[in-house]
Amino acid sequence: MEVVDLGELHGDVWLFGGVYSNFSALEAFLNAATDVPTSNLLCSGDVVAYCARGEACVQKLRDRGGPVLAGNCEVQIAAQADDCGCGYSEGSTCSILSRGWYAHALKTISPASRDWMAGLPERIIFTHAGQRWVLVHGAASEIARFVWPVTSDGEISAEIALLRNQVGLFDGVIAGHTGLQMDRTVDGVRWVNPGALGMPANNGRAKTGYAVLTEQGLRMEQLAYDPAEEIKAMKAAGLTQGYHETLKSGWWPSEDTLPPEMRRNLR
Repeated sequence: MEVVDLGELHGDVWLFGGVYSNFSALEAFLNAATDVPTSNLLCSGDVVAYCARGEACVQKLRDRGGPVLAGNCEVQIAAQADDCGCGYSEGSTCSILSRGWYAHALKTISPASRDWMAGLPERIIFTHAGQRWVLVHGAASEIARFVWPVTSDGEISAEIALLRNQVGLFDGVIAGHTGLQMDRTVDGVRWVNPGALGMPANNGRAKTGYAVLTEQGLRMEQLAYDPAEEIKAMKAAGLTQGYHETLKSGWWPSEDTLPPEMRRNLR
């Protein structure tokens, strides 16, 4: 397991993940972060996924710099694997829909970008305002494990214990993968998910999410941007499985990955 320790970071730290090949959202985010030092832009992985412009997103992040964690999509694309490794149940709608966008990503990502993905770390550690934080993608036990806002304390506690065995003591975890913002404290450890930059949070709003860690604490942020160019690019690429509509509607084309209590029909 490759672990990168960034040492102590000063000033605001902008946390994001789930760019999902959405170049318009990434560009809007980076424009908002113009004054943020490169070292303080931390990505929890899945730069490439549902949308059409994955290669452009990779190039933009590499040009701007900033630490990037390996997500399951980066691992799979680097290996030129047959699927995204997202952890979807076999035969689920999400699994079926993933075949289209993953095939597009695999076809359009350059060999140089695949090499970059292959070199990304599996854990990133940093210290900020006296607190030690560690970035994982899904969880300590599995890169594509979903840790939801409703995941039990016991399950999160087990992940914290395993992560301590991997990297030592820490005060907080920054995770990704689910695409949903989350801020929980279990066993005295804060588990934070900044949300996904490239896809709405299945809440009927087109805005996407990120987080900012300040000297005073952590705040969840919403990103407003115009998805028109992204939708146009997705249609041109034939990526019309429903995620192109999500960028406007704020609703996912399927909820079968979500825990039952988080699905709209049970709210």
